[in-house]
Amino acid sequence: QVQLEERGGGLVQAGGSLRLSCAPSTRTDTFYNMAWFRQAPGKEREFIASISWGGGRTDYADAVKGRFTISRETAQNTVYLQMNGLKPEDTAVYYCATDNSRRYGSARTSGAYLYWGQGTQVTVSS
Repeated sequence: QVQLEERGGGLVQAGGSLRLSCAPSTRTDTFYNMAWFRQAPGKEREFIASISWGGGRTDYADAVKGRFTISRETAQNTVYLQMNGLKPEDTAVYYCATDNSRRYGSARTSGAYLYWGQGTQVTVSS
C-alpha cells in the first residue's frame, strides 16, 4: 500500500501561480510513474499530467499544456506540478496518483492508477 500526500493548494487570483507537491508518506527509494488529476464539482476526474519513473518523459492534457509543468525530484522522491497562468476553470481538487509501475504508457484514465493522495483544493478567483 502506497500513501501519497499532496501539498500546496490554496486560493489564487486569475493569472497567478501555485506549485503542488506530492510525496509518499513513507520514504522509499523506489520510483514509479506518477500523474496529476483534478476534479471540479459535478465533473468527472480528469487527467492533467504524468511523468515517468525516471522523470525523462512527460505528458499533458491540452487544457494545461504550456501553463503547467510536471517534474520530479528523485532525492526527495517528490513530484511537483507548477501551475502558471491559472484560470478560474482550473478550480478543482487536485490529486496525485501512481500506477506503481516503471512501464510508462502515459495512461490518462484514472483506472490505470492504483494509489491516490487525499487531494488538495485549488481555487482560482476571477
